Amino acid sequence: MKTLTQSPTDPSFVQNPYSFYAEARQYGDLLFWQDYGMVAAVSNRAVLSLLRDRRFGREVPPEMASPGPSHLAPWLSVEANSMLELEPPRHTRLRALVLRAFTSRAISAMSTGIEELCNSLIDEFPKEPFDLLPAYCNKVPVITICRLLGVPEDIAPQLLAWSHDMVAMYQAGRTRQTEDAAAQSSSEFSAFLNEYIEHRRNDPKDDLITRLIQAEEDGEKLNRDELIATCILLLNAGHEATVHTLGNGLNAVLTDGAFSQDLFSNPLDQLVEEVLRYDPPLHMFTRYAYEDVEVFGNTFSRGEQIALLLAAANRDPEVWPQPDLFDPSRKAIANVSFGGGLHFCVGAPLARLEMRIALRVLFDRCPNLRLIEKARYADTYHFHGLSNLMVQA
Repeated sequence: MKTLTQSPTDPSFVQNPYSFYAEARQYGDLLFWQDYGMVAAVSNRAVLSLLRDRRFGREVPPEMASPGPSHLAPWLSVEANSMLELEPPRHTRLRALVLRAFTSRAISAMSTGIEELCNSLIDEFPKEPFDLLPAYCNKVPVITICRLLGVPEDIAPQLLAWSHDMVAMYQAGRTRQTEDAAAQSSSEFSAFLNEYIEHRRNDPKDDLITRLIQAEEDGEKLNRDELIATCILLLNAGHEATVHTLGNGLNAVLTDGAFSQDLFSNPLDQLVEEVLRYDPPLHMFTRYAYEDVEVFGNTFSRGEQIALLLAAANRDPEVWPQPDLFDPSRKAIANVSFGGGLHFCVGAPLARLEMRIALRVLFDRCPNLRLIEKARYADTYHFHGLSNLMVQA
């Protein structure tokens, strides 16, 4: 197996990780990424197979589990109850309860509100050049998730701050300062939700928190810690992923000259899928081996981790001809941007709905939208999103 070295915080990699992925794929399905000290899957077939392989999973094997450092206790408490970090049987129970509340009817009913939100944000665009990220890309998903959960929209900036601090724990180059901020935000976020959940118990509404409180499967309900962790997961994952997808997609459309009067001559879903494939918001998803197992020519020992490089899989030339070309007319082929298997993102339908509406409304309202400077990506691997997107409407 080939060993490659590539710092995830190297400036050139931050701005363009795809060159490294292309090199890595030349050596086969798997490589050893020296900087992470683990095997990484880079081909589409390997990533897709491993996402579905039940011999691998997200939850650390029991014999490897540890309580973790005391200063991270609030963050670790949320993680311990997060559906994303669990495997069956607990994951099965939690996901079933969440899906009973996170219904297609509830999501579809948000269409009109999302469209009105997009229009109201565009009404506030300045006439001079401005950063589209805080003006539009950040606000559409966070306000939408606030409405879905049923929490006041005016707390959105605080929710964003907590979310940023918590997800920074997954980024390369985290420090003690990162950890302290994550612990503090986890504590404050949990306290807010604990109080708000009690409020909703006494005053139920037609919102996701109320439905999660009421959700039941085989006589079981979410306990308080699970309910808090689920709300945090839905906000953090739903917001972070959609912000980056929308920003990255708009950057691709505007940079590659794909924005024209016939942009929407192809089905809108086709454009959304190309955006997701071309420059996804999450580039790495790790798994533990649950037994000694051989896959794609490599033997893994129980407890050994493997990195699934989703963005590398999405540009595999074995699946997509000219994969480095952003082509909104490309025939949609299933990509792995939302994961796969048991951990396929429960919020994928909402994210796609937001993308369809936000892109269409923006380009309908701003037909002359253009970049005024090259956008830069933030140093936040294994997330992949812009630090700014300066435009003129």
